[in-house]
Amino acid sequence: MRKLDRKKNVVVPAVFSPESMEAARLYWIKATQAYHLQAECDIISHGFQLKKSHPLTKLTAFIDQQGVLRVGGRLKFSTLGAESRHQAIIPQGSVLAELLIRDSHQRTLHGGTQRTLTHLRRSYWIIGGRLPVRSFILKCVECARHRGIRAQQLMEQLPMARLVSDRAFSNTGVDYAGPISLKTWKGRGHKTQKGWLVVFVCMATSALHLEAVTDYSTDGFIAADRRFVSRRGYCRHLYSDCGTNFIGADKELKKLFSAGTKEFQHLSAVCLKDGTRWTFNSPGAPHFGGKWEAAVKSVKYHLSRTVRNTTFTFEDLSTLLTRIEAVLNSRPLQALSEDPDDVSCLTPGHFLIGEAPIALPEPNIEHLNVGRLSRWQLIQQRLQFFWKQWST
Repeated sequence: MRKLDRKKNVVVPAVFSPESMEAARLYWIKATQAYHLQAECDIISHGFQLKKSHPLTKLTAFIDQQGVLRVGGRLKFSTLGAESRHQAIIPQGSVLAELLIRDSHQRTLHGGTQRTLTHLRRSYWIIGGRLPVRSFILKCVECARHRGIRAQQLMEQLPMARLVSDRAFSNTGVDYAGPISLKTWKGRGHKTQKGWLVVFVCMATSALHLEAVTDYSTDGFIAADRRFVSRRGYCRHLYSDCGTNFIGADKELKKLFSAGTKEFQHLSAVCLKDGTRWTFNSPGAPHFGGKWEAAVKSVKYHLSRTVRNTTFTFEDLSTLLTRIEAVLNSRPLQALSEDPDDVSCLTPGHFLIGEAPIALPEPNIEHLNVGRLSRWQLIQQRLQFFWKQWST
């Protein structure tokens, strides 16, 4: 909405408050329920029970103090928020249901049925389960463009590293992604150079760790590996492709452990007790590393569309990578059930910090011109573009 400033004859956009947005949201929820579920609401409000075959019976639906029909369940004393404990029931086939599915689908960067439904179940329960969500995604034009015919083949047995129960990143796969253009400083007259991403993926929990490097060399990888180990701990097994930089890094690490300073000799002695075993794939067989190749695809495919022609400094790129890392570590790892008491999902972040590393809500600045943004706002805008493009 817009209003006219009579003094200056300028159209000024109206300012909405969170209270007015919440009031509008509740209004449309109640209006939709009154139109599609009026008979059910009357029965529940008078204290009668619905038929056993009715979909609302399994949800133990009730009407709250605001007049909204919500899911009952057995999570009254849970520490979850009120919206997550008792989601608002939305009828299948309603206009509001389609708008909510579209919003969740776009917020999850055109995510699949699982990811979209996970985001939707935080506040709403659409009758019909995953069927309306899947039907909407099949009609999405953007998803249809990238949906191709996949080859069907018999998969090999899972390797031991994928099945061992241990702490996160005990068995890790690593690969490179890029290149990305980096500039030396923020001011004028800066020079541009290439940079790469080092992607570490946990073989068991699918957790990701991203590092930025300025050159495609052995020394650059060793520096990235030191940063990774300092924050995630030492690996028992490290898996990678048969690349020249990885083979060189393996040789340099062996030299570093055998000839170093006194302090590092003590550190190498501790590490050699549970020394990291580095395993390379067979030459000419990159498909053996499907675990980290899939992680590289998730990062590289959407990062290239997020960054576009923007040139970052090393500091800006490192900040953006940590935010993207939090996004990817918040994706669900298992299918959602139709049980109204099962509202949370397991993510890779649960194995790292005990919960999904979800960022705080920030204002949408996608529509703002790049020229008027500060460096921090530019990073925020690129992160929001990443959310718009990312897909499970």
